[in-house]
Amino acid sequence: MAALPLATAEACDANQHMISSGDLRALQPIFQIYGRRQVFSGPIVTLKVFEDNVLIREFLEERGNGRVLVVDGGASMRCAILGGNPVQQAQNNGWAGIIINGCIRDVDEINGCDIGVRALASHPMKAYKKGNGEKHVPVHIAGTRICDGEWLYADTDGILISQSELSV
Repeated sequence: MAALPLATAEACDANQHMISSGDLRALQPIFQIYGRRQVFSGPIVTLKVFEDNVLIREFLEERGNGRVLVVDGGASMRCAILGGNPVQQAQNNGWAGIIINGCIRDVDEINGCDIGVRALASHPMKAYKKGNGEKHVPVHIAGTRICDGEWLYADTDGILISQSELSV
């Protein structure tokens, strides 16, 4: 189910019509790169939480099947909503990557995992564990709307969102 590696710059150059129509969008360059997998892609699963990581952990306990979890954490800089243990579990469960509009922690542990992770920053404090949030809802991150089932392509140049799978 995971897409083939695709250079984001080449995808932009080859798909100007999709950019013009809004079918292909680039996220603003606000994310730090973590994890050993710098290039990753796959179908998107969305989640909206705020300073709470229970639903994130629940998703990552499921089989990833090459998907990318996109989490709108409200861009909170007050605590980390993702740490090393869930990232290791995501790697073991076949997730391609995780995008966090918020903070992470256990950076050294995450950087040892064969998975792609993008987040705004790192923070030593842990999140609450209340279980609040919304699954499979449209989220607005880094200047673009992202919907469940769209495709994400990430590399060291940036992150693209496409309404459909792009061909190489």
